[in-house]
Amino acid sequence: MSQALTLARPYARAAFATARDEGAFAPWSDALAFSAHVAADPRVSALLANPELGRDDAVALLAPEQRSETFSRFLSILADAHRLPLLPEIAGMYDQLRAEAEHVVKATVTSANELAAAELDAIKAALRKRFGRDVEVSTAVDASLIGGAVIDAGDVVIDGSLKGKLARLQTALAN
Repeated sequence: MSQALTLARPYARAAFATARDEGAFAPWSDALAFSAHVAADPRVSALLANPELGRDDAVALLAPEQRSETFSRFLSILADAHRLPLLPEIAGMYDQLRAEAEHVVKATVTSANELAAAELDAIKAALRKRFGRDVEVSTAVDASLIGGAVIDAGDVVIDGSLKGKLARLQTALAN
């Protein structure tokens, strides 16, 4: 596990606990996503590394317009600990914790071509049945898959792509 993820974990858990206590999962998710997006910008990350940037200026730079006082304090804590560059990792871990708490599986379906709505609905239904949870699906297109799709649902990856089948066949023939 990378050092960034190790350092980000307690902050993500603290953000999650605060959001749970406030009953504000979605606003915290939105605020973290915004701040993470800004912090990931190379120009902003260079600025965050500047020791002359004050805490209040860093918080003002990273905080969304519509934010709670608690979220601003969270960013201040991150700034004081020099952990603002970890915001992308913190936001990702927060979203995982939120999905678990809300019993939602997040899956990415990568296909060779754009999927029709009916195909996507069938995949969602199959995943809902397999995991026994609600499923949030995002899609991506990767023409190198040739055909089929790859479904990535966290710890479970289902490779039904033609590229994957060819790779498995090549491995089987080589052995």
